[in-house]
Amino acid sequence: MNIARDALGIGLRRPHVDALLSEHAPIGFLEVIAENHLDAGSLPRARLDEIAARYPVVGHGVALNLVGAEPLDLVHLERVRELVRAYGMPWFSDHLCWSASGGHRHHDLLPAPYDPELVPYVAARARFVQDFLGVPFGIENLSSYVAWGRDQMPEWEFYRQVVDASDCWYMLDLNNIYVSSVNHGFDPLAYLASVRWDRVLQVHMAGHLVRPDGLRHDTHDRPVCAEVWALYREAWALGGPFPTLLEWDDQVPPLPEVLAEVAKAASVRT
Repeated sequence: MNIARDALGIGLRRPHVDALLSEHAPIGFLEVIAENHLDAGSLPRARLDEIAARYPVVGHGVALNLVGAEPLDLVHLERVRELVRAYGMPWFSDHLCWSASGGHRHHDLLPAPYDPELVPYVAARARFVQDFLGVPFGIENLSSYVAWGRDQMPEWEFYRQVVDASDCWYMLDLNNIYVSSVNHGFDPLAYLASVRWDRVLQVHMAGHLVRPDGLRHDTHDRPVCAEVWALYREAWALGGPFPTLLEWDDQVPPLPEVLAEVAKAASVRT
């Protein structure tokens, strides 16, 4: 199934499955978290068969450990490739982060030092993933709360160099840009100005929590804030059209509320 460049989508979440199957929701695509569906015999996989017969689906991962020091997990990648092929996913994405070390998974997406010496290493791993999966691979930027003392460049320059050197793609999360810009004190418009818009597969939107100390926490549990919508408007002016997806992962409201939230994108970008 083709996905239009101006399509609006949502992340596939368990509370919405019955509603998505009982009626045809007015969305252009659904994004599937791969790790929830890698077991072909599982009940979630059976429901995914029904979903994919009705809606285009794309793949998104949280366990690749792209920037990690350990070798890429080929068994995991083989299972991801089977999922991508089984559902005709036009692309797959995961994060510009490390999430495992010493044989242990940390269940968090952690930033790497933004050091030019790391670019060839990360780019080679990303290119391997793309070639292995046989579809475009989108690299997603993080929301972050700490920085490395050995950072040698801004995040957006490191990100762009990895995309360029790997011949992969951006999975550009605008909420993550805004969250990190507040937490680290940089200009989010400078980030957008660095993006190669012809290499953007998809854009993510989400809501986040403002803690009492002012820290922005990427919780995906509430509507998108006005500042992130303003960033979306700027991104669309710079590089639209691109598929836009709303992530809502906690305190998930009924499907109509999520659909109404992602539909705001159409009015924001006019």
